[in-house]
Amino acid sequence: MLYEILAKIQRRNQISNLKKHPNVSFSEIRLGINNHFIFHKNIKKITIGRGASFRNYVHILVENNATLEIGNQFFMNNFCSINCLENISIGDHTLFGENVKLYDHNHAYQTQPDFKLFHSEFTKAPIRIGSNCWLGSNVTVLKGVTIGDNCIIGAGCVIYKDVPPNTILVNNQELANRQIKQDFAG
Repeated sequence: MLYEILAKIQRRNQISNLKKHPNVSFSEIRLGINNHFIFHKNIKKITIGRGASFRNYVHILVENNATLEIGNQFFMNNFCSINCLENISIGDHTLFGENVKLYDHNHAYQTQPDFKLFHSEFTKAPIRIGSNCWLGSNVTVLKGVTIGDNCIIGAGCVIYKDVPPNTILVNNQELANRQIKQDFAG
């Protein structure tokens, strides 16, 4: 009983924090517990469509000058994260399995004259995910990717290039297993 009361208070606080930001708009949103929304003061815009649902332990970060657009009837399962430094858009009726990750940026680096990583500098490119898509558990989508409408991305895929509309994309473990057997067979 106490847990349910605390969860209800937490959801109210999350909704209140979303409403307070002048560049955030949403309606009929459903939230789970222990979600973490970090919206910087000078974001361009965040829109969350009607009937969007965020399960538990979701993390969403939107930095200054960035835009996040989520369509109607969107569903995000447990432990997902969106890290938006430039622009991420997700269409209507799209759903994410557990632990889906979106990153519209990479850390900047140089290879010459010496290899160096930059902890506070980033290269950025937008992510676009169409309508009626399903991203299975543990999918990671990297910067600059467009996933067309009506796509299914199988569990565990890392998406680093565009996926055309009406595509089913899965890891091909059978091919990988066949290759391993051939390597050991001599």
